[in-house]
Amino acid sequence: MLLAEELPLSQAESRLLDAAREFSRREVAPNAARWERERAYPRATLRAAAALGLTRIQIPAAAGGLDLRYRAKLRIMEEIARDDFAFAFALVNTHNAAARLARDGNDGQRARYLDGLLRGELIGAVSLTEPAAGSDFAAIRTRAERVEGGWRLNGEKAWLTNGTAVDVVVVYAQTDASAGAKGIAAFVVDARRAGFERGPAYGLAGAHALGAAGFRLADYFAADADLFYAPGTAFKTALASITGARIYVAAMCCGMVEEALTLALARACTRSTFGEPLIRRQALRWMLADVATDLEAARLLGYRAARLLETGEDAVLAAAHAKKFATRMAEQHLPQCMQLFGAEGLMEAHPLGRHLAAARVAHYADGTTEIQNERIAAYLERGLPG
Repeated sequence: MLLAEELPLSQAESRLLDAAREFSRREVAPNAARWERERAYPRATLRAAAALGLTRIQIPAAAGGLDLRYRAKLRIMEEIARDDFAFAFALVNTHNAAARLARDGNDGQRARYLDGLLRGELIGAVSLTEPAAGSDFAAIRTRAERVEGGWRLNGEKAWLTNGTAVDVVVVYAQTDASAGAKGIAAFVVDARRAGFERGPAYGLAGAHALGAAGFRLADYFAADADLFYAPGTAFKTALASITGARIYVAAMCCGMVEEALTLALARACTRSTFGEPLIRRQALRWMLADVATDLEAARLLGYRAARLLETGEDAVLAAAHAKKFATRMAEQHLPQCMQLFGAEGLMEAHPLGRHLAAARVAHYADGTTEIQNERIAAYLERGLPG
């Protein structure tokens, strides 16, 4: 892996990364094309990933986790994304739901759900997006009405990763529309209970292993013990988690491009046209050199943001730079790597087409490119005199 020294791992983190790499080559790579072709959700493989410890990365040891750093999660998801971005994204969402419960959940919530999430027996997710509220998170319309003993939840959510199979969801809802963002709260919602209505899987251009779907809450009763983040704190915690997500999405884009570059180089060295290997043709050599340069730049941006996040510094700007650059880099360079294969690059035997569709997904996940531009512009504006 390029630039590994920029984000060094401990021995325990390195061992888990090596195990994740071997698992991904053995279990993810051979099945990714089939998942896409059949529009299948890889629940059994997610359970196998959990058995390896990949749902326990940032979970405290006292809660049954490995107590590793954010960088370990980032590097592992980057490596798995080389084989399938959608699987890595589905996995990290269950991990993140477990990490939130371990860190912020009450005793009852942890007792009911945490062990199942860590074992992969339960699928987890966090739900912010709605049909009319994506990047404008403060505009959510799902309502939480106070009733005796708890809350009555009603509303529609959209674009939930793991939505086709999810068991437990941290759902954000508005308790007081007049309060705006300060009225938003979060609840632990059990998708197996009455009032949770799962929508059909989305038919996407690619990345079906995400299990993306929507759901409705129809008079879903959340007891007082199901309150996860109270109004006044939920909005801030959501924004903080999005910053971390933007960084690992950027890293996952790097993983896809690294795999594409590796395949393209092998092709260029073994395929000859007009009596000369492709690697000897200057236009192709320079194109691959551009891919390598931008890949290193994207990694440096992402790894820098990860270090800021780990040390508790403001990582919002760094995360915006990283996600914006990495997603653009992936969409630019994945087709160039495909070009080395000619029409053969379109075949499902190669991961390049799947990666290209996933790069488009990455543009939308956890804030569009336009949102990243707004974050960057806001920091620029702060630095203006007066």
